Amino acid sequence: MGDTSTLSSVVAQANRLVVKVGSSLVTNEGRGIDREAVDQWSQQIAALHQQGKQVVLVSSGAIAEGVVRLGWTQRPKAMHELQAAAAVGQMGLIQAYEVAFAQYGIRTAQILLTHEDLADRTRYLNARSTLYTLLQLGVVPIVNENDTVITDEIRLGDNDTLGALVTNLIEAESLIILTDQRGLYSADPRSHPDAEFIHHAQAGDPQLEAMAGGAGSSVGTGGMLTKILAAKRAANSGGHTTIASGREANVLQRLAAGEAIGTELRASLPVQSARQRWLASHLRVRGRITLDAGAIHALTNGHKSLLAIGVTQVEGEFSRGDVVACVDNHGVEYGRGLINYSSADTKRIIGLPSHRIGDVLGTMTDSELIHRDNMVFQQLNV
Repeated sequence: MGDTSTLSSVVAQANRLVVKVGSSLVTNEGRGIDREAVDQWSQQIAALHQQGKQVVLVSSGAIAEGVVRLGWTQRPKAMHELQAAAAVGQMGLIQAYEVAFAQYGIRTAQILLTHEDLADRTRYLNARSTLYTLLQLGVVPIVNENDTVITDEIRLGDNDTLGALVTNLIEAESLIILTDQRGLYSADPRSHPDAEFIHHAQAGDPQLEAMAGGAGSSVGTGGMLTKILAAKRAANSGGHTTIASGREANVLQRLAAGEAIGTELRASLPVQSARQRWLASHLRVRGRITLDAGAIHALTNGHKSLLAIGVTQVEGEFSRGDVVACVDNHGVEYGRGLINYSSADTKRIIGLPSHRIGDVLGTMTDSELIHRDNMVFQQLNV
């Protein structure tokens, strides 16, 4: 934990970002959608687009907006009322973002997720593919927890966790959590005036969790602890986290320019190293696919994705998203990765060019059998 003189913003070096905006910021402390604030964030994200950065926005505020629209004086506690408020408020939330981004010629998309979507292997890959496609099209995905259908308790700091999960999902280099606080302190500054501000630390440091206080706002559900835990989760895939005040003028642009704002919690490994370490550590593979010499050469020397045309044989039973081993015709393993098709479908398309996949299967979810980002390809000692 140090001072700003040793700090350079990781946001400046990131090409793919996840920005999470807290409920109190979005809804002006519960008084309804703060359109001026939404306009400001849209303007800043549009500026990041001009720099070539891809941005996913995780936005709280649906329930708080729904409470206002329904004319309730306080946030309800009953699950069915929370779900109703989320359903009503989501309309206003997305409308506000759509109108704001349209001023800058940017299209938006609504993505509603639950933790189950990201825990289930097939749904995880489907969400990942959708987000990647939207980003490639220059669209800003607006992600929120699907509070209208969840049946368990709406948990503390849900969208902080969701922001981290999305960071893992798309392998973003940076997670920015915008809150109504400056950042992280050694103690609650409201009750401890001598609390020290933490400029930077390592994500996952146990001392951070010990320092964190409880929820600080009556509007949202998140406290600083959930943000620290979100940073720890984002670090699992190499993502760095910045916790900063959403009320700082041009905070996103200034972070992208390298200015030290808020608290920066760094991951110990870069994105690619973390991803490869995770894949290489999967000792239990669900199946094996045999590659021809041309495919092995393209992967080892050209760092290409694996296409169905380069596969000659399929062994074992596996589902979309399982880890499979890549071997040569002598059974020597060269790598492993997350496969985009089940074993049954893979058997039907091996040896075929990618443009034929849709003809054979009726649809083509991915042109690659294994994307290069989901593969560690080197001779492994297994």
